[in-house]
This record gives sequence, C-alpha cells and structure tokens, in this order.
Amino acid sequence: MIVGSGINALVAAAMLARKGDKVLVLEREDRIGGCMATAEITVPGFHHDVMAATFVLFLTGPAHAALGEDLAKYGLEFCHSPHPTAVLRPNGRALVYSMERDANAATFNALSPGDGDQIRADISGVEQNAEFLFSLLGQPLWSRGTALLLAKQVWKRGLNNTKAWFGQALEPARGWLETRYASADVQALWAPWVLHVGLTPEASYGGHMVQVIAFALEAAGAPVVKGGSAQAAQAFRALIEAHGGDIRTGEDVKRIVIVDGKAVGVETASGQVIHAKTVIASTAPGQLYDVLLQEQHSPENPKKFRHGRGNFQLHYAFDAPIDWASEGLDDVALIHLADGIDSVSRSSNEAERGMLPAVPTICVGQPHRLDSSRCPQGKAVLWLQIPDAPRVIKGDAAGVIETHSAWTDNMREAFADRIEAILRNHIRNFDAAKLARRAYSPADMEAMNINLVGGDPYGGACAMDQFFVWRPFGGQVNNATPVKGLYHIGASTHPGPGLGGGSGLNVARELGA
Repeated sequence: MIVGSGINALVAAAMLARKGDKVLVLEREDRIGGCMATAEITVPGFHHDVMAATFVLFLTGPAHAALGEDLAKYGLEFCHSPHPTAVLRPNGRALVYSMERDANAATFNALSPGDGDQIRADISGVEQNAEFLFSLLGQPLWSRGTALLLAKQVWKRGLNNTKAWFGQALEPARGWLETRYASADVQALWAPWVLHVGLTPEASYGGHMVQVIAFALEAAGAPVVKGGSAQAAQAFRALIEAHGGDIRTGEDVKRIVIVDGKAVGVETASGQVIHAKTVIASTAPGQLYDVLLQEQHSPENPKKFRHGRGNFQLHYAFDAPIDWASEGLDDVALIHLADGIDSVSRSSNEAERGMLPAVPTICVGQPHRLDSSRCPQGKAVLWLQIPDAPRVIKGDAAGVIETHSAWTDNMREAFADRIEAILRNHIRNFDAAKLARRAYSPADMEAMNINLVGGDPYGGACAMDQFFVWRPFGGQVNNATPVKGLYHIGASTHPGPGLGGGSGLNVARELGA
C-alpha cells in the first residue's frame, strides 16, 4: 500500500506492480501525480504545468532507465530544445547554453579567455566521476553497497586524494564561480541554478550540484512532457493498472494501523480499514509522524525537521509569439532573469529572512516552444517560477507592499505585479500580446499539495545537516522508519527533491523489484 501519488510513489507502485505484487495507491486529492499537474488555468486551450515542469532528473536517472520503455508504451513522450537554459540580465545581455560542449566552450571563451576551457573541464570531471557521483546521489547511502563504493574510490584515488575530492565537492556555488570564471555573464548563467536544489550561493556543496546540473542539461536538455506533466502521471497510472495495480483518488488516509510494532494497513478518513503487508508513505515528515502515526512512533532526533523557502509561480497566456528584446532566446527552455551571484544571494537571503525579495530571481519556462500542443498555433504560454519566496512573511524588502504574516490574495497579486514589471522590460510585445495571468503564492501551492509545506517544493531545507544520510533525520536509516513494514519516501528523503523518483525506486528494489 502506498500513501500519496507523487513521482516517487508512482515509481514504487510501477516497479512493484510489474514485479507481480498486489499494489494499492491511495491519494487524498481528486487526481494523481503530486506536483505533476496540468490545467487550463488562464484561457481555454492554454495548458499550463501548474507545479513541476522539467523532467531532466527523471530522464537522466535510474527510474527512467528501469521504467522508461514501458512508460513510453502508455504515452509518455518528452519534448526537447537544443538550448536548455539561458540567463537574461537587467542590462539586456543574454547568454544561452546549448547541448553542444564545443559550442559552449567557444562561447564562454569569447566572453573571457579560459572560461570555456573551465566549463569543459568541469563537465568532463562530472562525466569521469559519473558512476561514483550518481551512485552517491541516488542509491541508499547507509548500505554495504555505498561502503564498497567508497572503498573502491579510496583504492583508486588514495585516501588523501579521496579526502580532497570530497572537500572540493563541498564548495559553495559562490566559491566555485568566483574562483573559476571571470565572465560576469557566465557567473550569472549558473548562479540561479543553485536555487533549484533548495540551496543558496553560499551553501555547502552547491557548486558541485550546479556542475552536475550543467552536465545533465548538456546530456538531456530541459525536457517537458508532451501534453503537460499530468500526462506523465497518466502514463504511470496506465502502466500500474495494466499490471493489476489499483489507484484510488479522494481517499484521505487518517492513520497508519500498527499492531505489535508493525504497520499492517491504514484507516481512511471515512473509517475504512485496509490491510497491507507493507505500507509506503510518500509524505512530508510532519504528515507521517505527527498525523499518520499520531506522534506515537517518532524517530529519535534532537532537532525538528526544517522546511525551506517557499515557491511562487506565475503563468501567462499570450495572443502572439513572445518577442524577446534580446536575441537568441526564442527556443530556450528555461531562462533565468538575474544579474549574477550577488543578485541571487540577495533575493534568496531576503526570502530566508521572511522578506518579499525586492528583485526576485525569476525562472521563465517556454513549454510551447518545445511542445506545440500547449496552446493554439501562433500563441504562447509562459511558466514562471520564483524559488525564493518566503513561507512566513515578516515584511517587504522594497518597503512597498503591505504585508501580513501569512499570504493574502492582495499580497500575492502585488508580488506578481513586481515580477511582471521585471518580465515586461524584456518582452517587446508584452502588453499587446498578454491575454491573462494566474499567480500562485506559497500558500496556494500548499493548498494544492499537502506535502509542499509552506509552499516548499523541495521537501524540506536541503542544507548539509538535513541531506544525504541525514535526510530527513540523522537517526533514520535510508527509507526505513521506527515501525516495521513502514517505509518513508518522497522529496523529504534521500536522494531529495526533483522529479527523479529515486526514493521510490530504492524502496521498490529493497522489496525485490
């Protein structure tokens, strides 16, 4: 039995159903997919990915390797652009990153001699260490396999060189960018990406995570699902049901039933008790331990689990193609509006302190340029993510918006106006072509998905003390819980956030899939 239906839950369900196990998925909402949702939220005929949009982690990960061929049979198809990302600075300078290493190196070297050689070296370093690195980022860490993996590296590199490698891997993004790249444009290209792994430019291990992202973008681009991210959830449903699995929506689980220290099933909000040999909870830690386990089986841990910054989204429908004021952006999948390391640091710090950022870091997606089915021909949709919005509000960094401690409709629209003013500066036909917009505050995000606590899309703060073997708690061993037969998966567990499906895959494999 699996509680929840996000990507980790669906990966686990698909793997176990395909193995031949009897699988039941219970979802409290009226749809499956967690953050994979697509809807006509602006104008009829315009299809928006309301939460998650980009599937590079899934496409490059082991879950897709295991399930991709079967999912394709049930309609999962990815759409691509040769230009996965770019940065657009306030002065109008733009730098586009392609899937061609030689082209990127030439572009970077033209901006500052040596920067192209450096990006080639950084991505080659990830490539050379891919087996070791992606095993650390994917497989269960507290395991014999990881011990053997580390021992192999020590044997290969030597103890001191292994120590040096880990030291460099812990470097913050600011340190990596300021000591390796001279071009302000190159620094601005990569600085915002640290926000997409729940970190800030000054956080430990951010530099190496951005290098992994650069490698993944070069290898797989920034793909979207044809028809919208909800189509991925429907492909999973079809695969699970084809192998005898059962998926029920509108089934809110009230508690996990425990007998003699073992999970034996669940009780739903309607009072129905459903028995199961194994229960897998795809939830945030608070939902699992405080609600489903009713504070009776909490792990031994001296500190409370922390959630990270909130996520603000803004969606647009346009009556004409986007006319960017800067050249080369027409087919870019994801464009960051940011000025560099300091601007990203400032906006994320303001959000960390509970302030509405005066100049937020903005990620702009153009899904219609990859997938023409998203809107009528000759029209456009934009997907905006602001990954540095506060969960609890203490004020406005610009001193303009009247704030309250919790998000209100007026605050949401005033903050959306601030974001729109920045975007408008970069699109020549913005006012003439704009049809409609729809904004979602962090509070709105949580209302759509209970696991997005405070609008945090990363399942909790991703700081070093709450990541890797310490996620979600230092005393937890992989995905096991203090209750026998109960497993915990999702973004709050290793390997963390994103659409990779790694924790669901790991538990399914532990159960024999």
